[in-house]
Amino acid sequence: MRVLVVTAVPAERDAVTRAFGDGPEVAVHHAPGTELHRVGDPGGDSVVDVLAGGAGPAAAAAATAFGLAAGHASGPGSAPYDLVVSAGIGGGFAPVAPVGSLVVASGIVAADLGAETPEGFVPVTALGFGRNRHLPPRSLVRDVAAATGALTGEILTVSTVTGSAERAAALRAAHPRAAAEAMEGFGVAEAAERSGAAVLELRAVSNAVGPRDRDAWRIGDALAALTGAFGKLVPVLEGWTHHDRHDT
Repeated sequence: MRVLVVTAVPAERDAVTRAFGDGPEVAVHHAPGTELHRVGDPGGDSVVDVLAGGAGPAAAAAATAFGLAAGHASGPGSAPYDLVVSAGIGGGFAPVAPVGSLVVASGIVAADLGAETPEGFVPVTALGFGRNRHLPPRSLVRDVAAATGALTGEILTVSTVTGSAERAAALRAAHPRAAAEAMEGFGVAEAAERSGAAVLELRAVSNAVGPRDRDAWRIGDALAALTGAFGKLVPVLEGWTHHDRHDT
């Protein structure tokens, strides 16, 4: 099993690698366009590479593409990745996903990819081109939720973080199955899909989606929850079989 985990910032990347604290030290691989932090047994069957790719869907897509290429070239037997995970902290839609909870995406949705019209927002798919949604394998979502205690729901990818109650309400109205929002998942999914790898998104909720209140954010707690989740996630990923990857 080969897994690429993509976070936005180094603090999230390090929260993921800390889940492997009892194993070998992290090996850092420098490659054009990326820096892979490899955990697990480099000579074994399971390898997890983690990178911090930057904020936003464009940076995430570019970093994931470079990571996929670099990892393929340097991995055991030049094997491709089986799974790409978009991971980090994010905002939760109250009351579905309270601060401190974990969310695993049943759908990865580009919430603001489209056009504004006099009648309101029109998603890119309604314009007749593109896509605005990726579906992780259902069996994997189910098993990850069971192992980590995560909630399941759509995770919205936005280019502008929600900062008002009005915007939060509009997003929930447009996406009633939404549980969380972040800025990278859809970009990661676009790159993963082009490589033939399955995709998953896992978020630890650090704040409520809505009016910005930095004093209420619990970033440290969310990072700790992310570490705990990956500690429970690895056995699930190791048991995940190749034929399940397109179970959508």
